[in-house]
Amino acid sequence: MKALIFDCDGVLVDTERDGHRVAFNRAFAEKGYDFQWDVELYGELLKVAGGKERMRHYFDNFAWPKDIPDKDALIKELHGRKTDIFMQLIECGQLPLRPGVARLVDEAIADGIIVAVCSTSNERAVNLIVEKLLGPDRKAKFAGMFAGDVVSRKKPDPEIYNLAKEKLGLPGEDCLVIEDSRNGLLAAKAAGMNCVITISSYTGNEDFSEADAVFDELGDQPNVRVTIQNLRKIAL
Repeated sequence: MKALIFDCDGVLVDTERDGHRVAFNRAFAEKGYDFQWDVELYGELLKVAGGKERMRHYFDNFAWPKDIPDKDALIKELHGRKTDIFMQLIECGQLPLRPGVARLVDEAIADGIIVAVCSTSNERAVNLIVEKLLGPDRKAKFAGMFAGDVVSRKKPDPEIYNLAKEKLGLPGEDCLVIEDSRNGLLAAKAAGMNCVITISSYTGNEDFSEADAVFDELGDQPNVRVTIQNLRKIAL
């Protein structure tokens, strides 16, 4: 294992239910729309990777708002506003790191392992999460922040992880990914990488049969679940 690659949403921070979903709903309300994505519905929508793709899927299946001359422009506007709101939630400290994330990043850096983030979420939001919650000193040691529209196809397509391999100059077998969803697991495996799952609030019932290991969390003392030594053994 030469590189440890983290997904962002659900792995660094359990963002979906109380972060992205809330931000989407506030953006919809600002536009005067009378619908909301409740907890159950959003869980279903998460099967579609990518926020812009998720909105398009919802509108295609439930009806678009009236009098929309440019659907692409609406999606872009809503997603931009949603991202602003989401970033405000992070700035306010309402979305803390998941247990064990900072510890495992520090262990990896101390052990000379490359660390990176691969997420198809908005690049601004991913950078803010790492900067704000892990801190600028840790962020400066990340070898790559691959996020947002840097790729054209979202997970479960492996494009984001293939890009990481290319930029890091490593074969897939030298990389271990930490994911929380089946889409992420399939993307990592299709790129030839080992993948460990840390289950998040929406993913407990997903099929992780292809994963190299599954944990409820990475864990901090006294409940550490995953260490660099564990991951090295898994990657053998």
